[in-house]
Amino acid sequence: MAKIIPFKAVRPAPDKVGLVSCRMYDDYSPAELVALLEFNPYSFLHVIQPAYTNTQRITSDKRFKGVSHKYNDFKKENILIKEQTEMFYLYEIQSKHNTFTGIIAGTSIEDYQNNVIKKHEDTLQFRVELFKDYLHQTGFNTEPVLITYPDSTEINTFIAIHKKNRPIYEFSTTNKEKHTLWKIETETEINLLLDYFEKIPNLYIADGHHRSASAEMLYEQDKASGNPNLNYFMSFLIAESNVKIYEFNRVVRDLNGHTKEEFIKLLADNFIIKPKELELWQPKVKYEFGMYLDGEFYALEYKYKDNFSSDETENILKNLDAQILYDTVLNPILGIGDLRNDERIDYIPGKQAILSIKELIDEGEFEVGFMLYPSDINEIKLLADNNLIMPPKSTYIEPKFRSGLLVYEL
Repeated sequence: MAKIIPFKAVRPAPDKVGLVSCRMYDDYSPAELVALLEFNPYSFLHVIQPAYTNTQRITSDKRFKGVSHKYNDFKKENILIKEQTEMFYLYEIQSKHNTFTGIIAGTSIEDYQNNVIKKHEDTLQFRVELFKDYLHQTGFNTEPVLITYPDSTEINTFIAIHKKNRPIYEFSTTNKEKHTLWKIETETEINLLLDYFEKIPNLYIADGHHRSASAEMLYEQDKASGNPNLNYFMSFLIAESNVKIYEFNRVVRDLNGHTKEEFIKLLADNFIIKPKELELWQPKVKYEFGMYLDGEFYALEYKYKDNFSSDETENILKNLDAQILYDTVLNPILGIGDLRNDERIDYIPGKQAILSIKELIDEGEFEVGFMLYPSDINEIKLLADNNLIMPPKSTYIEPKFRSGLLVYEL
């Protein structure tokens, strides 16, 4: 059974929420960062990067202390305010093509350790330790872990009814999204949600494996302090049918010494190759791959797709398109062994237009690009249920939460 808790969030003053909340730091171009940090004194970016002009010249320890000081300044100036009571939140993001709605709550470290909350991605130890140190020194987190739950008629009905109430926030952002936040604060409503989630046997991490691993590491390090907030981490809980899963496409800088003709001949061992010339072609179904090479697009159909049986545990990982591409092309032909650290490969979220891959290759920075068909939630759950790990950069999952909208203090 999944355990969730309400919590006392810190959040922007209502008249400043549109100015305070921001996208994740890495989502901004350098020009956007300069503009926001110079002309918007309320942006939470000032907290995230309090010394943004010289971040390369200070230690992590000093930067984390600067984050903590700036965060406390925002609270002293009442830019951020703290709730007086514990509650859940209902949050909705509307974009041009999608609407995402879910519950913001604390989720249990114990559930994470006992595999009630399941994972499908590996983590890098240095990143987990770095973010653990960040949490320890700053004392807060504003980036919830995105967690899915099986679709529930009870929870759907609860959400539909609650959305009729007046929200505490309703604002639009410069990337043309509309954000709405409601409090879930009455004892009756809180108990209903607690009961609904207690009926759910497992939750699945969609995005935020490093954040959840860091929260667990911090708990193990500091649990002797008796701080109950360490027992939980903030999560955005959303029905599995409501997440949007994109692929991560791949671009490679060279053909590992092969000529174009040699490379295509090697591909033919595993793929039926169909030239698409200048058609902006991308996969329509699983086991199809797109390729852009030397000014032309190609469709690659995997020859041995019928060899897999998805109900056989040993084939679950091999059945993934990202794994097939690695096993048949990236590793044996292009000589890429380490998908995380090899500088010859880079990754483009499927949310970006296919033209971005074409432009990178036409400009000469990369020589070949591969387009994949996105995984679905059932593949992710199947891997997690069997304690298997997806290849790096297999999925790009939405929604993405805004920093500074809600803060979980430790």
